This record gives sequence, structure tokens and C-alpha cells, in this order.
Amino acid sequence: TMSLREHALSLFYGAVSTIRPVPMLKRALKLQGGGCPQLLVKDQAFPVKRHLYLVGFGKAVLGMAAAAEEILGDHLTRGIISVPLGIQQSLQQAGMQEMLLKPHSKIQVIEGAKNNLPDAEALKGAVAIQELAKGLTADDLLLVLISGRGGSALLPAPIPPILLEEKEKLTKMLASRGAAIKELNIVRKTLSMLKGGGLAQLAHPAQVVSLILSDVIGDPLDIIASGPTAASSHTVQDCLQILTKYNLLHNLPKSVQMVLSSSPTKPTAPENYSHVSNIILGSNTLALEEAKCQAEGLGYAALVLSAAVHGEVGRVATLYCQLIQLLHLGFTSLGEGPRSDELRGNLLQLAAELQIPGLDLEEFLQALRGLWPDRPVCILAGGETTVQLQGTGMGGRNQELALRVGLGLHKAQATGANSPQGRCEILFLSGGTDGQDGPTEAAGAFCSPGLVAEALKEGLDVEAFLRNNDSYTFFSQFQGGRHLLVTGLTGTNVMDIQVILIRAM
Repeated sequence: TMSLREHALSLFYGAVSTIRPVPMLKRALKLQGGGCPQLLVKDQAFPVKRHLYLVGFGKAVLGMAAAAEEILGDHLTRGIISVPLGIQQSLQQAGMQEMLLKPHSKIQVIEGAKNNLPDAEALKGAVAIQELAKGLTADDLLLVLISGRGGSALLPAPIPPILLEEKEKLTKMLASRGAAIKELNIVRKTLSMLKGGGLAQLAHPAQVVSLILSDVIGDPLDIIASGPTAASSHTVQDCLQILTKYNLLHNLPKSVQMVLSSSPTKPTAPENYSHVSNIILGSNTLALEEAKCQAEGLGYAALVLSAAVHGEVGRVATLYCQLIQLLHLGFTSLGEGPRSDELRGNLLQLAAELQIPGLDLEEFLQALRGLWPDRPVCILAGGETTVQLQGTGMGGRNQELALRVGLGLHKAQATGANSPQGRCEILFLSGGTDGQDGPTEAAGAFCSPGLVAEALKEGLDVEAFLRNNDSYTFFSQFQGGRHLLVTGLTGTNVMDIQVILIRAM
């Protein structure tokens, strides 16, 4: 029989493969030739009356564009994509030829946004895309490829006369005063030509079809890559409120003052987007659905907890620890009683505090009760946690989450509250779908209830590593690094995936 580790790896890879750009596009996009050719996306048809153009931006767009060009063939007139600096070379080195454009491609590639920050090259790409969109007619079709990760930094086109440096300086000042990412995005969008629906408006009256790979919880169209083809839900008033809140309204550059004073006060009406179709092709939810099907194929009773798990990594680790302990009680026929009632209560309280969108934990725990102990159980989840950095170590949010879950299970065992060992095997995995967790070559890590005790035998103090945010160093030194999840570059990104497996021994 396969080990839990092999099963977890197989589920993680299965989830990632379903949202890889090339297979994802080939499943969703077709071109029907004939008298009037049609672009078929999922179950929608778009006539190609005259010219078909392609633009795109983001980390996974190169692979999406390569697949799209293969499907569109001679029907594609021209394309421009803005992608992260060095990505062609990285994919070449990783042997991922299918993610690269063929020689003599009709698609121009502009690399920019070094370290995911807008720069002159990214601006060049944005201006080229802007020029293409501006010249379209009602008979043209513009196919827009959007990959959330990096998409916003690769499309910086400030509204004239604002200069890119001025916009960046303002963004940095806001960030240094503690503005949340959502607030930063509202200000960026208000000062941008292409974000907040700007690209769709410029392309009017052409038909615009956007194919989107989402890296944002809940897949909100106006937030992914700052929503270049979606109606913005924010106005200039929201931007002014944010600048007032951080005491920046009175020392703005003249150019920014000019743009803000002449910006429309009402958001663009939804009917002004009737020429646009936004279609989400890949998301965390779709990846988890695929993993669930595969887990059932391996004989597990599988449940998806949520695709929107977020919050501080320590709190999320506690949620998973308590869930694993509850599962363990069920497997050891102690599923009813004061201990499980206590865990259930703690879990409900924690879930309420974390405010995970769309999660009905009561209902989830009810579904869980009917599963054990007849079959092994698989719980899947996704989203993105945050790490409050206190130390100077190396790691990423997935490795830290796995290490914290391992520590939590060890502590539960030590207090005798509920010993998650004996009679059943337990494994927890957390990994980033892009194959990179923080500044390391790992995508994430595995843990089991015995991890901390085994580490102590090797003279490794888990709590000391965690205090220094040094999870990568811990996993590299522990048992020769075999608990690290190393996938290499995947060419895609829909945030993170967690897998919990438990089976009777």
C-alpha cells in the first residue's frame, strides 16, 4: 500500500496539474473554423468577425499565451504580453518548453517588474497594451489573459501627467504608514489608465473576452490583478478617504492632485461593460475539487473545508491541530464525550474569529461525524496565511504552518489531552501551488504528530526555529530534508493547498 506521504504528494500534484496554464487553456478554449469562425470558451461562443488580438499580464501568462496561440493559429492577428523579468529563461532551464512561445510567434513578450515592483520595462509593456486596445473597432475581438500573481505590477500605466515614480512613491508612503493591501490597490486603481476596468473601457467597442487565473480568496473580478477588465466597485471618494486617513492629502504631487480633481465621482455603470466577458478558468476551488476526486479514487472519504482559509499562521495552525485531534478521537472511538465537545467548541470559536468566508463549520463537523472510522479520511483546504516576521530565518508561510501544526500536535500529546498516535496514522501537508514558498526552493512541507519528538532526538529545537521564522533551515536539517515539499517551478499560482490524511493502522 502507498504511504500517506505518497498519497498527499499525489493529491497536491493532481490539484496543481489541473490549473497548469497549458492544459487549463486547452480544456477551456476552442476555435471553430468555417464561414464565420467562433471562439468557444467553456460554453460561450464569440464570433471572430475581423481581427483577433491577444494581450496578457502576470506570472502564468506566458504558458497561457503559448497554449492560446497554438489553439488560435492563423486567426490570431497580433499579441502583446507583459511577464515577470527572467521568466522565459527560468522556464527554459526547467525544461518547460510547452510554456514558451514558438519561434516566429505573433506575440511580443515584454519582461519587467523586477522583484514584483513596477518599473520602466513594465511601463513599456503597459503602454504597448494600451496602444493596441485603443485602436480596436466593433468588429475586433480582444482576448485578455490575466494571471493574478504579478498581474498588477506588470500593468503600471499612471493617468497622465502622473509619472510612474510619483505613483510608486505615494504607494510606498501609504504602505509605510500601515495601509492595508486593499487600500493600496484602491489608490493604485484610481490613478491608473488600465486598472479598475480601464483596459476594457479603452478597448470599447471591441468584444473583450478575459480568461482569468485567480490568486485571490473568493475570486473577486475587480481585485484580481487590480481588475483591468472588470467594473471597479470603488470611486475617487474611496481614494480620497484613504489619503485623508493616512494624512497624505495635503502633500500630494501636483499631477496626482490634477487627476483626482478631474476623476469621475461615480463608478462606471455596469452597462458600459456589456462588451466584456470575464471568465475564471483556474482557481483554488477548482484545484481542491480535482484533489477531492483523486482522494476518493484512492479510497478516502474526502471533504473540502474551505478554499478561503486566511489569517495569521499561528491561529490557522491551531485550527488544523484541533481538527486533527477531533478526527483522531473519532478514529479511536472516542468521538463522543467531554473532550470532543471541548474541541468542537474551540474550533467553532476559532473559525468565527478567523472569519473564513463561506465556511459553515457546524455543517462541516456534522458531515465529518458520518465518515469515520470505516474509511480513511482526507480533508482538503486552500487559501493564504500571513506570517508576522519576528526573526531573521529562512522559510515561507507553508513551511511555517506545517512546523506549527507539528508542534501543536506534539503539545497535545504531551499534555495527554488527546494522544494523536497509535491506532492511526496522520499526515499534514501545506504547499504553494506556484512551487515557491518564500525565498526558498521548497513549495512547502509535511509533518506528522511524531515530528517534534524525532527532531529532539536529532538535537533540533522546533520552538527556537519558529521564534526565528526559520522553518526552512529546520526542515533542511531534519532527517536530511525529507519533510520538505520540493516541486520546482509549476508555472501557475492559485495560492496554497493543505492536505490532512488520517487512516487506521
